[in-house]
Amino acid sequence: MKIKAIIIEDEEPARELISNFLKDHPEIELLGGFSDGFSGLKAINGLHPELVFLDIQMPKLTGFEVLEFVNESPVVIFTTAYDQYAIKAFEANAADYLLKPFSRERFSLAVEKAIEKIQSRHQDTKAIDGILKTYEEKPSVLERIAVRTGSQIKVLQVFDVTYFEAYGDYVKIHNREGAFLKEKTMKYFETHLEKNKFARIHRSYIVNVAEINKIEYYDKESYMVVLKDNTRLKASTAGYKLLREVINL
Repeated sequence: MKIKAIIIEDEEPARELISNFLKDHPEIELLGGFSDGFSGLKAINGLHPELVFLDIQMPKLTGFEVLEFVNESPVVIFTTAYDQYAIKAFEANAADYLLKPFSRERFSLAVEKAIEKIQSRHQDTKAIDGILKTYEEKPSVLERIAVRTGSQIKVLQVFDVTYFEAYGDYVKIHNREGAFLKEKTMKYFETHLEKNKFARIHRSYIVNVAEINKIEYYDKESYMVVLKDNTRLKASTAGYKLLREVINL
């Protein structure tokens, strides 16, 4: 039985190259190529491929955001323009990576690794979780957040967020459109948000300092941060100290 595969890559020449190279591997059946993260995610959940050639930098959804929302657990080969140092972190969990531009020989090596991984049947959701965990631990600055709203996926721009709120096992992300839940920790957002633009004022709140209207004394243990939309958020003593450092009070 052939191994089903799809390509998720925003550059048409790259999709054509992968498709052409796959002709050397008759054991793989190419189900299609997709030019953005949204259509690629839909294809994974609808076509159930065992192998995905996945670009990282794409419009609409990045490769990592796609993996966040998959219902399936395909083997992943990253196709990327990232430098080799950056992508090394993902090798332990992805089948392989292809650094653009890549040769036919390098492509075949990646495919062989993927086939071995599929045939060994060791691929499960833990591998996808491992890719995401490795990515999330990188000290990169967060610029956008993909959230699920019903059956839809929406991408929020971080600079539009007014504040983040701890909400059980989730974080509630507030902006002018409303509130959205994300299955992350407050520590994750605290680590990945720009330090001079966001401050964790309380164990339950991280605030966009540009959205602060005023700070009021609350009691001997805390202060009240009032946002431009009149939302009132309590700041702990430690949170208030951090906020003063961020806004240079």
